[in-house]
Amino acid sequence: MPPTPAVDHLVVAATDLAHGVPALEEQLGVRLGPGGRHAGFGTHNALLALGGSTYLELIAVDPDAPAPDRPRWFGLDEPAVRARLADGPRLLHWVARPGVLPPGPDDHGERLRLSRDALSWTLTVPADGALPGGGSGLVPSLITWDGPHPTSGMPDAGVRLERLVLATPDAHALRRRLAGLGLSGCVTVADGPPLLRAELRTPDGPVVLES
Repeated sequence: MPPTPAVDHLVVAATDLAHGVPALEEQLGVRLGPGGRHAGFGTHNALLALGGSTYLELIAVDPDAPAPDRPRWFGLDEPAVRARLADGPRLLHWVARPGVLPPGPDDHGERLRLSRDALSWTLTVPADGALPGGGSGLVPSLITWDGPHPTSGMPDAGVRLERLVLATPDAHALRRRLAGLGLSGCVTVADGPPLLRAELRTPDGPVVLES
């Protein structure tokens, strides 16, 4: 049976984890859990369960990793993205589980089979490292997991994703695109300037993360 289409995880980025982790923990009022290193992309992360099989990834360039032989994912090498992160962690992107990965290639990117520790997955990654869909972060990267989902091993800190809002001047086109992936019921698409907004419920009350 194909997986139920869903928001798989939020991608929050920071210039580095040493500063990004405590900054995001202060904002959310909870501790983040350990993640791991992504050898092929020169990045590492920290993780937070958001209920069910959805989580938050705080990702940054790994200063101890050699430079990758391809651009880092999620636009982390781009000066414009680095400038957005200068004031602290920012919601950069979202990753979705469609029912099935559509046949490629397309602007979601190459289908890469990846693994870390006991986890293995297939993720769409544009060859130039940019965020798909023109760099706004509104068009999701697409993922399928080959085995256990990472949330199965994460502690529950009591944070939940209440709503993910995607604002765009062409809301109709984005709704149509997400409908083709079976993702219409997973997010709210609104008219407006490009913006990614995650509304979270934490033990201390509501918190909003924005791009």
